[in-house]
Amino acid sequence: MAERDLYAELGLKKGASKEEIKKAYRKLARELHPDRNPNNAKAEERFKRVAFANDVLSDDRKRGLYDEFGEVGLREGFDAEAARAMRGRARGMGGAPGGFGFEEIFAGANRAGAGRRSGFGGTLEDLFGGGIDELFGRSGFAGRAATGPNVAKAPDQESEIEVTFEEAMQGVEKVLSITEGEENRSIRVRIPAGVTDGGKVRLRGQGAHGRTAVAGDLVLTVRVAEHKLFRREGSDLHIDVPITIGEAWRGANIKVPTPDGEVSLKIPAKVQSGGKLRLKGKGATQRGGGRGDLFVHVQIRVPDGHDHARIERAIDELEGQYLTDVRADLKS
Repeated sequence: MAERDLYAELGLKKGASKEEIKKAYRKLARELHPDRNPNNAKAEERFKRVAFANDVLSDDRKRGLYDEFGEVGLREGFDAEAARAMRGRARGMGGAPGGFGFEEIFAGANRAGAGRRSGFGGTLEDLFGGGIDELFGRSGFAGRAATGPNVAKAPDQESEIEVTFEEAMQGVEKVLSITEGEENRSIRVRIPAGVTDGGKVRLRGQGAHGRTAVAGDLVLTVRVAEHKLFRREGSDLHIDVPITIGEAWRGANIKVPTPDGEVSLKIPAKVQSGGKLRLKGKGATQRGGGRGDLFVHVQIRVPDGHDHARIERAIDELEGQYLTDVRADLKS
């Protein structure tokens, strides 16, 4: 299997600085991200290769293993000390002073059959004292190491993010700080306008960073804080608005709050408590465009003055104006 140049995947040369690696990866990740290239398999595979290269080269330990041993050094269970010892023995047997190619050894072993013979005149078990499985893992040789577009994907991670009611209505960009071991990184998250409580936002390639796997996704569950005035049902909003007895009897024009500011609402004469009025297009933002409606629920409030005697006289007069039983509909 041909050895890839992970530096070249990012358009860099060996010895590139961490800042150069980070800058190159961010540029390519933006260009190749699946969200910007829907249904483009070629771009998606390139994105995976770039993510794999960044995963290795941005990690000092992985980068050191790759620089010294190539991609085989990234194999799960790889024993660098044992590999160095084998390389030393190879030199003692007349091998090239610059080291040897692991892929060539494994290819030779596969051709040799059950003995797993190396290019040094002995078996790999002879060289490692029977420890070949411990060196490369019991799942097989490095020729099957995770590389290229067929590399495995690390597990997705799940977390939650909190936004205010207003942020959910308008959309917002948040900065998250993620800690992985001793490494801290920050990512920007765009919460789309109209997101509902419990809605999901998927950030591709921002999840778990596997040792030899393409990074998984980060799936965020959005938690929207409650509003002190508005209740949300889908894309519609609801609000309770108190009115006086006089406004309920005569009708009135009153100011009502909406997510866009106050608007004037006409209260029809003789409205009953619990009556529902609609303000079209003043509800929640819908994902993909459009707005729901705002429903105003009328609540008639009794007077709260202190002249009880006068209030009692007024109520006695009002009571005499009821011509029907107000609870007639409650009878079975």
